[in-house]
Parts: sequence; C-alpha cells; structure tokens
Amino acid sequence: MELSDVIVINAPRAEVFAALNDPEILRHCIPGCEELIMLSPTELEAKVVLKVGPVKARFSGTVRLDLTGGPDAMSLTGEGNGGTAGFAKGRADVTLVEAEGSTTLSYLAKAEIGGKLAQLGSRLMQSTARKLSVAFFEKFAATFEAETAA
Repeated sequence: MELSDVIVINAPRAEVFAALNDPEILRHCIPGCEELIMLSPTELEAKVVLKVGPVKARFSGTVRLDLTGGPDAMSLTGEGNGGTAGFAKGRADVTLVEAEGSTTLSYLAKAEIGGKLAQLGSRLMQSTARKLSVAFFEKFAATFEAETAA
C-alpha cells in the first residue's frame, strides 16, 4: 500500500524538521498513541491503539529515523506488532521545502500488513491509512498554528 500527500505548514523548515523529531509533539499528533519513548536520537519505541473496521489492536513497535538529509529531508522506517490482529511495517520519505516563511512537506509512504488486518481488504486498509495520515498532519500543522496564535 502506498500513500502520498503534500501539506503546507505555516512555519520555517528548521522548526518543522525539529518538530518531526520531537517525541512529545509526535506523541500528541499520532492517532491512538499511548506512549512514545526516544531510545536514541534516531530510534523511538511506540505503543499505539488503533481500530480498523472490526479489529481493535494495541501495537508495540519501533521507528528508526534517517536524518542525514535534514533539514531538507528525512526518512523513517518502522514496524509494529498487534498480537493476534497482525503486524505492520513500512517506510516514509519526507521532503521539506521552505518558501516565504512556510514549509511545504511532501511524503511518500509504503506499508505492508499481515494477520487479521490483511484479511480486512485493501480498500478498507487504504481508507483507514489515509484517515490516520490526514489526522496526524492536521494535528501537526495545528501545533504550529497554536504557537503563532499565542
């Protein structure tokens, strides 16, 4: 499954890049995130509860960041296990372009699922993944809007 989108965030690129690496901001923005622990500057451990159709699961997993392209780009890879619900693993490549005080964030993500989740059908999985992605980036962008309004 592939997802891609472009989002404009009203903040300079360096601030957006820093926020994408801030575990507290990410914990607040990731739908269903119960816990996000920074193990190192490039590795995070997460616990997330998600409901996909009739399947509700608590996923535990890790995310590894590749920051070598920063602040213009970054990549992340992750995998999580939801017990009997199945597993998910994927990769996302993020590009940040600054223009006139705002940042255009574009991403391309690829995910693979297995177990009960894979049996739900690709259409349901694609729409759920899209909803989760939109929810994350709406909260992420709102974080900057709240800061500039204060």
